[in-house]
Amino acid sequence: MARDTVDERPLENLDQMIGWFTRGCKPKEDWRIGTEHEKFAFYTDDFSPVPYEGDNGIEALLKGMEKELNWDAITDEGRVIGLAGPNGMGAISIEPGGQFELSGAPLETIHQTCRESNQHLRAVKSVAKDLGIAFLGTGSSPVWSLAETPKMPKSRYKIMTNYMPKVGTRGLDMMYRTATIQVNLDFSDERDMKRKLQTSLKLQPLASALFANSPFTEGKPNGELSWRSGVWHDVDNQRGGYHPEMLNSDYGFDAYVEWCLDVPMYFIIRDNKYIDMTHMTFREFMNGKAAKELPGVEATMGDWSNHVSTVFPDVRLKQFLEMRGADGGPWRGICALPALWVGLLYDDEALDAAEYLVKNWTADDVGHLRNDVPAQGLDAQINGHSMLEIGKQVLKI
Repeated sequence: MARDTVDERPLENLDQMIGWFTRGCKPKEDWRIGTEHEKFAFYTDDFSPVPYEGDNGIEALLKGMEKELNWDAITDEGRVIGLAGPNGMGAISIEPGGQFELSGAPLETIHQTCRESNQHLRAVKSVAKDLGIAFLGTGSSPVWSLAETPKMPKSRYKIMTNYMPKVGTRGLDMMYRTATIQVNLDFSDERDMKRKLQTSLKLQPLASALFANSPFTEGKPNGELSWRSGVWHDVDNQRGGYHPEMLNSDYGFDAYVEWCLDVPMYFIIRDNKYIDMTHMTFREFMNGKAAKELPGVEATMGDWSNHVSTVFPDVRLKQFLEMRGADGGPWRGICALPALWVGLLYDDEALDAAEYLVKNWTADDVGHLRNDVPAQGLDAQINGHSMLEIGKQVLKI
């Protein structure tokens, strides 16, 4: 998850909000590949999860990595909750249940992505070994109950933990017991963004099936190949999951902004403090709803930037596109997922072919497919074709 930002420039109109997204447009020669991956930390002596505190906890692991890499500590109320690499080299962060994440640098090639992942895993394993810690690359924690899972001391997570049970039944599972590999890719303009977003949104269930890696919960088979994908069916459907309107023929930056405006907020940051704003949408905040409780507080560009990082559609638009369908997995998966999406979306002929492959898939078709994939995986079908068949065609592309 990205580091929250503080940008105090006043936010006054829709053009500024749309402009925040359009600043991501860049020529093809400047396109890059960003890969994020999460993993579960556990103690090697008894396979229990690793808490934040203690001489061999997550905090100690982060401080060890700070020394190993010479990266800058990111703090929240005086606690180290992540690390930032120099010169845009990426960042390390912790997810709510202690999932240890690398948000990789924007790189030029898949080979660089693999080297980055290898170097990170080698460094973190070296530090973790002395603490009696090892890591599991999978889409969900296969043994621990929610009650057994530790909680990380990040202010935004406290707000989310209180809010999630109000809007869905699986939000806490998502936060504390799932992990993902995610790929971030660029676009040249609004048309290119729309083509990539809509093609990848239709094919996101295929990624979930190909990278399904979460069949166990609390020590038993859970009946799904990708339990993590199933969790997303009822996290907070107003802000996350599948949004079929994104497949509309006239979809663009303005439509995405309008949607974000009507999603409830999580927080704003003032004086380095997180303020719970879950009782209003961003549009209501812009229109002055917070004036009585927060006199003099007005919307800023930092508020907008943070808000758009708290919506969770299957493909998320920021100043790049995030592919969010895959379970976490081992090193080969960290390399394979970006290879899949770069191969489909960064080559003109491949994007044409992928777009043609899915052109007759309706929004309802994709929704039904998305519902079937967690349990059926590559056996799930769309228009009489299994994900295995579609996957073979995609691989050829």
